[in-house]
Amino acid sequence: MSQEATGPLTGLRMIEMGQLLAGPFCGQLMGDFGAEVIKIEQPTAGDPMRQWGRELVNGKSLWWPILARNKKCITLNARVPEGQEIIKELVKKSDFLLENFRPGTLERWNLGYDVLSAINEALIMIRVSGYGQTGPYAPKAGYAAVGEAMAGLRYVIGDPSTPPSRAGISIGDTLAATYGCLGALMALHNRHVTGKGQVVDSAIYEAVFAMMESLVSEYDKTGYIRERTGSILPQVAPSNIYKAKDGDFLIAANQDSVFGRLCEAMGQPELAEDERYATHHARGENQTELDNLINDWSQTKTVKELEELMDGAGVPSGLIFRAPEMLENAHYKAREAIIEVTDKTIGPLKMQNTFPKFSRTPGNVRWTGPDHGEHNEEVYKDILGLTDKQIGDYKEKGII
Repeated sequence: MSQEATGPLTGLRMIEMGQLLAGPFCGQLMGDFGAEVIKIEQPTAGDPMRQWGRELVNGKSLWWPILARNKKCITLNARVPEGQEIIKELVKKSDFLLENFRPGTLERWNLGYDVLSAINEALIMIRVSGYGQTGPYAPKAGYAAVGEAMAGLRYVIGDPSTPPSRAGISIGDTLAATYGCLGALMALHNRHVTGKGQVVDSAIYEAVFAMMESLVSEYDKTGYIRERTGSILPQVAPSNIYKAKDGDFLIAANQDSVFGRLCEAMGQPELAEDERYATHHARGENQTELDNLINDWSQTKTVKELEELMDGAGVPSGLIFRAPEMLENAHYKAREAIIEVTDKTIGPLKMQNTFPKFSRTPGNVRWTGPDHGEHNEEVYKDILGLTDKQIGDYKEKGII
């Protein structure tokens, strides 16, 4: 792994405070594209993500090397005045401060934006929380699960015969972090114009809510409430998972011309002219009937045969991928979507690459998640100019 940043954010510095996923994923994105991300952890214990995840290898989480990649990890007690003064010194030399504490925490530590912007008016503060920095819910504890429920996502996920379900990933956290990153880059552009930073307030429930399409508008104008629909989107057909002789296969042919090509590939071109299926609206009204018809046909083919037929006809389709399929897939390989890096504890480790791709200044993975306090000396000496004696004194007092 190269230690040199190549991404478009090279030359920018971020202080990352907070823990778990909602904030740190934003730091991962920034670090992937060249920003120098200095992650602050308590001296006595690191981010719980160091131990999270189902599987551990050599006692180390397989999540941490990804989430903390490209970050410099230092220890610092931000709860005491001496630690707060060190953070202020770092702020003088930084472009961003990222945090995902409960709103009001930084203010209690004398590190609110009013204080820090007085030190560095160009500072952009990214604040990720469950409910945002204002409003009656702001002080409440807010994890992704609660934000996903409040934003309506949990209600519409799953089969109608079961209680509301969840996605198999922490989508609320990563969406809020992604919006935080997006907001930070918008604020960075504005800083180029005005010279001033600002606060980016990213709430989990709002980041998820932004993805909820016309859910509110549909209720507002028609009284329609979206319900759980399993593997389909109501009125969007055909777009489902269909059975093959040897597995499952996804076909999405809900646009008129694409549906016509599907009918040709099925050897039933007359279906495209059938009044039950000829238009998007008609197919939606007869969705179950149409899905059953396609499923009867798909079960006469293998997955490979279906893939060849759909590709030949120009119909969007594909396998249902798991990790094994991703690792063997030719397109994943051609795009270098999965890379192998070396972690000093785990050894060679495959993980997702940096996305999106850039033609001139691509992101890169320079190192995996560091040890607790691994970059103390580099940051405290090289950036803040502390002496060995000062560092030793701070360690003795439990400040770093």
